[in-house]
Amino acid sequence: MVRDSDYFVKTSYSADDVTLLLKDVTGLVQPQPTEERERLIQSGRHYCEMLPIEYVPTRKYMQVYEEALRAYAKPTALAIGRLCGRIIKKRGENVVLVSLARAGIPIGILIRRYMKMRYGLDMPHYSISIIRGRGIDRNALDFIIERHGAESILFVDGWIGKGAILGELKKVLADYPGVSSDIAVVADPANVTELCGTHDDILIPSSCLNCTVSGLISRTFLRGDIIGKDDFHGAVYYGELKDSDLSYEFIDAIESRFEAECGEVGAAPRGHGIDEVRSIAEHFGIGDINLVKPGIGETTRVLLRRVPWKVLIDERYKGSDDLAHIIRLAGEKNVPIEYYPLSHYKTCGIIRQLADA
Repeated sequence: MVRDSDYFVKTSYSADDVTLLLKDVTGLVQPQPTEERERLIQSGRHYCEMLPIEYVPTRKYMQVYEEALRAYAKPTALAIGRLCGRIIKKRGENVVLVSLARAGIPIGILIRRYMKMRYGLDMPHYSISIIRGRGIDRNALDFIIERHGAESILFVDGWIGKGAILGELKKVLADYPGVSSDIAVVADPANVTELCGTHDDILIPSSCLNCTVSGLISRTFLRGDIIGKDDFHGAVYYGELKDSDLSYEFIDAIESRFEAECGEVGAAPRGHGIDEVRSIAEHFGIGDINLVKPGIGETTRVLLRRVPWKVLIDERYKGSDDLAHIIRLAGEKNVPIEYYPLSHYKTCGIIRQLADA
């Protein structure tokens, strides 16, 4: 098994659930404070060349996460079931799941488990890195193609914010005849993929945390002095956080609510989320739309590992339980909340332009 090699990053996930095609760079990369990383990113350094210090949740924030898990395990489980039905309908049974590290990994595991429960299928599941502006890990993709062929590959992620990663996929896959740019996600409020469990901007509880709900691994890393031309992209294993690991608590909570019949995916919203993002950027005088992060998952990421300027919340969702963890995080970090009309999303995080600070 690939997992036996010391080359591959360690993880608290079982090798039965996923094979992580990621180089272990534990101890080789010094995580940097959020403000320092943000200044470097906005001055031109790529985010993939650094790692953030992992946010350690406060007890009050963990209470909010636990409440979210209780409330949204069922909607997430139903969305997984609907997504799996769409995968079978469009792609058939000969599928190799390739989740995009790291948000896609728990979703890939849940898809694999649902496919086994509902359809009796035992789908291989790998996870590889894709980085906005740098592309997919070609060494990892070649590894999978060599073993399984190109036609069976299906990419998996957690959610779609504005579709940047899908755009990255389409560019890279021009060089890979036979590999589909289909991407399967739980939630697609941006309205860019057919393979989703819902078009609503739903709270996927795993989006509330970082490595402690993602097999204790970091987000992926790519820098030439550590990652060679024949290496997979890298990741760090946070073994020191093993006592706080909730990765399987999350998986088990969703799996326990699986149902054979999950209903249909609701109607897609009109238009595409990217148009709304451009409108937000124009309204607030933001020249770089990469600073606008729409949707519950992306807003959470902004609050956990970037320097937020403000959080937008649609007035219709004021006081919504879906956004309780965002309200809690914004309060902890003294980030202002503005109620603003949104159509595709419930919330949107905006990163501070540090040059203007």
